[in-house]
Amino acid sequence: MIKYEKRGVSASKTEVHEAIAHLDKGLFPTAFCKILPDVAAGNPAYCNLLHADTAGTKSSLAYLYWRETGDLSVWAGVAQDAIVMNLDDMACSGCVNDFVLSGTIGRNKSLVSGDVIAAVIRGASDFAQQMQHLGIRIHLAGGETADVGDIVRTIDVGYTVFARMKRKEVVVPNIKPGDVIVGFASFGQATYEAEYNGGMGSNGLTAARHDVLDQSYASKYPESFDPNLDPSVVYCGNQLLTNEIPLPGGGKTTVGKLILSPTRTYVPVIREVMQTLGKKIHAFIHVTGGGQTKVLRFFQNAHIIKDNLFPVPPLFDLIQKSSGTPWREMYQVFNMGHRMEVYLSPKHAETVIAIAEKYGIQAQIIGKVRRGTGEKVTVNSPYGKFDFLAENAQF
Repeated sequence: MIKYEKRGVSASKTEVHEAIAHLDKGLFPTAFCKILPDVAAGNPAYCNLLHADTAGTKSSLAYLYWRETGDLSVWAGVAQDAIVMNLDDMACSGCVNDFVLSGTIGRNKSLVSGDVIAAVIRGASDFAQQMQHLGIRIHLAGGETADVGDIVRTIDVGYTVFARMKRKEVVVPNIKPGDVIVGFASFGQATYEAEYNGGMGSNGLTAARHDVLDQSYASKYPESFDPNLDPSVVYCGNQLLTNEIPLPGGGKTTVGKLILSPTRTYVPVIREVMQTLGKKIHAFIHVTGGGQTKVLRFFQNAHIIKDNLFPVPPLFDLIQKSSGTPWREMYQVFNMGHRMEVYLSPKHAETVIAIAEKYGIQAQIIGKVRRGTGEKVTVNSPYGKFDFLAENAQF
């Protein structure tokens, strides 16, 4: 059993996939998101998307940082995390504008004050305004804030997003032998980001938090983790949240702020890529749960080879060195440096790379697609060659 599972987190989500196996798959069963008929207006040329997601256990890390430092600014990042996990999934299906957003915040009122709630709500509003400046319209529809200390240990932040789009604009994954894969970096600083982004996103936070942070947080903040966990996997690192860490190219930040870097959205980039290349894009894959194995759900009878990945960013290097986690598991749990993949013909790759770099996001060809029997992903990294098959993929 990998450490991730020992901490009560399902890397494969087997039970979830079994629970929803009987449900209708929508108009385009292989799309990245479920696509519904246009129930909003009944126009057969249109379709609807309704997507829900949360910031996951990133809110537990934000709670620790806030309690230790009093810094409320981290809560705006948590709001962004939950929103972006919705938007970027939807963008992989070609939906890149006019999102209607509703939030649900559950908190333990005795531990999480009203100014935290205000910071989360303000963070969502500020993010929507920032996206408006980039031509991405997000319409805030309110939501629910509930005091549910009986079931939420600290705070849970989630959003549900609705959108309507033309059916002909839906991107249905059609990954082909001969395609190349362009990866968009998860680290660095995009033109629309205020500071360096460590690249964490909102996946793998349970592992990152416990593997990096010092045991002292277990006794100080027992509400920040599941009391049923084996103590050997609880806060077993050696770092304090406020320890300083150098950044590439100069400057420094703290360990806590590095891991809490708000999840970067790629919607502005994907929107321009779609406007430029349209159906020449064979697939967008959001590298979230399952890390580098995520794509295994979206193709058949091919071998995907990732043999030109970005150098491992400082954040993931810190996690691996702190925990001693095997590199194979690192590539199964974390994005390891790129959180969006574009599958397309080699002749269009430079166009996509140029668009990403216009927004300050590093991009490069990180791999290729070859013919195969069954579904297989090979990660050829400086730390070993790892093969992943569909039947044991981590989603």
